[in-house]
Amino acid sequence: MVVKSLECLMEASRNITNTFVTTLLSYTFTLAGDEQMRQNLLSNLDQQAKREGVGRYWTLDNSVQPWGSVEVEMSAYVLLALLSGPTLPGFGLNYSAGIVHWLTKKQNAYGGFSSTQDTVVALQALAKYSAATYNPEGSITVTVTSPSGQRNQFTVNRNNRLLYQEKQLQEATGTYKLRAEGKGCVFVQFALHYNIPPPPDSLAFKIGANSGVCNNTKNTAFTLTTTLRYSGTRAETNMVIINVRLLSGFKPDETSLQALREDPTIKCLDLDEDHVIFYLDSNQFGEI
Repeated sequence: MVVKSLECLMEASRNITNTFVTTLLSYTFTLAGDEQMRQNLLSNLDQQAKREGVGRYWTLDNSVQPWGSVEVEMSAYVLLALLSGPTLPGFGLNYSAGIVHWLTKKQNAYGGFSSTQDTVVALQALAKYSAATYNPEGSITVTVTSPSGQRNQFTVNRNNRLLYQEKQLQEATGTYKLRAEGKGCVFVQFALHYNIPPPPDSLAFKIGANSGVCNNTKNTAFTLTTTLRYSGTRAETNMVIINVRLLSGFKPDETSLQALREDPTIKCLDLDEDHVIFYLDSNQFGEI
């Protein structure tokens, strides 16, 4: 079954122009041990590579903003293809280092990336590179000097190379100087956390609730009307979830719930204690 699948992929690869699919195929045929297909696919990808300083990466076709999770995932798959098989001429560790340089610049302050999928693939690729370049010898001292002259030193040697080291820098602005002395390889990352107010038009939904008036003092009941309007910039939304929490001491009327379940605009309705949860499909709705 695997052999037939690879034959099918090989036949289809002749007409594939999608860069993302090509990166997947390069890793697939690397794992399959087909060096000729691997060489052809990596050579094709090399011609499509983008450069950012010493960094090397891949984007979707005609992409103008290569900052999404797909670009990280694509570049990571190329790195996996390079490191999961024999070294090819022109694709040594120096070539891989350019991809690693670009990937590490896209890591967030917690070591991950923008989504689960690209984080899993990128960390696997970076781990492969770490294993390929591992050297138990060497020691490096990294000195970070703040704008006011305050110095912080980090020493990385064979005894603590797996230890994560962090220090909080007191000056948020200004030019920091970084100096590394010794022999070896270290990864240094600066993380700046800050908050900004959202722009006035950042909200894509407007929600309102009207509880109406209760005139029956014997059986206290009222109609709760929830209004949702989509005012975003997209042509249509993804799935929308509305969570309505009832007032303390009240529960929803079963007759009204059944009417909501039969409403074609509501995909699903769930009850969770004092919460009523609506699921709305992708839609081009205005107000519902």
